[in-house]
Amino acid sequence: MQRYSTLVLLLVLAACQNSGDMPVTDRPGSLPTPSGTTTSERTLQVETAVLEPEPFTEVIQLTGSVVSMNDAVLSAETAGTVVEMAPLGTQVAQGAVVLRLDDRLVRSTLDQARAAARSAEAAFRLANQTFNRQERLFADSIISFLEFENVTAQRDQAAASLSQAEAAVRSVERQLEFTAAQAPFAGTIEEHLVDPGEQVSPGMPLLRIVNTEFVRVRAGVPETYANDIRKGTPVEVGFRSYGGPSRNAKVTFASSVIDPASRTFTVEIELDNPDRVLKPEMIADLLLARKTWSDQVVVPQNAILRDEVGYTVYVVENGRAALRTVTPGPSHAGRTLIRSGLEAGDELIVNGQTNITAGDAVRVVNTEN
Repeated sequence: MQRYSTLVLLLVLAACQNSGDMPVTDRPGSLPTPSGTTTSERTLQVETAVLEPEPFTEVIQLTGSVVSMNDAVLSAETAGTVVEMAPLGTQVAQGAVVLRLDDRLVRSTLDQARAAARSAEAAFRLANQTFNRQERLFADSIISFLEFENVTAQRDQAAASLSQAEAAVRSVERQLEFTAAQAPFAGTIEEHLVDPGEQVSPGMPLLRIVNTEFVRVRAGVPETYANDIRKGTPVEVGFRSYGGPSRNAKVTFASSVIDPASRTFTVEIELDNPDRVLKPEMIADLLLARKTWSDQVVVPQNAILRDEVGYTVYVVENGRAALRTVTPGPSHAGRTLIRSGLEAGDELIVNGQTNITAGDAVRVVNTEN
């Protein structure tokens, strides 16, 4: 019995020794206990900009089109057959002949009219000489009043015939001028509306001539801005298809009439075009200055965050990100005017704001320009 008790005691002691060697993390349901570790706060890198007052201009974006300053379709002023036309693309001076009609019949008529005028002039000279002689005889009472009245009537009739003949000459000369269509201004022959050999009649379109040395950009402005846009308003004009630099100009015409169909009013901007790179019907992008403010808080547009509540930005305060609710105004060229929520001197987070939350520690790593 005593040996049995001793054996049981030895087994219990051995079991207790093995149990003391088992790690705690191996126990079912137990958690490891870290030793020598500390919890560290994250610090995020951001870029910032200190806000300073600056001017801001609100603009109206419009699309317009180019129209030439001088664009005319010449029409026939007399009947005839087309015998000569200036080729397409020809640069012509003002007054240059750009189309001719067959003028042979008109010239023949003119010769006849001039001959008739010469005959009428001779008859008038004779009648006038007779009148002068008879006038002296009548003054000396050698001829009767009836005879003098007769020569007076003949002189007057000859004078009327001469006037009529001279008017006929002028009329035919005008008809001859009509057979040669002249350019009303310097420009380029852009379109033929008839062909050589074609018979034309008065009023029939002949050809189109265009001058693009100076052009207009025409656009419709919504009536909402009727009180903001007027003659002299600054405007920036760009051309997508041309790809050249934008041009700064001013509104040269602002219509005082609203189009009832589009509810817009027309504005025009005149531009020099010495290289003829701007062509009629080319699309133009317009930025018209609506209003300019001075000393405003203006921020990069991408610094503003939007959620279901409204618009917010992050600023740095005491090394931490602070959330501000802002009221944005108009935007232009990637920058937005802030009506409320920020003031000059605030350090605005402009890069990294999408990765932070309010209260995060931040480290400013601005890139030097």
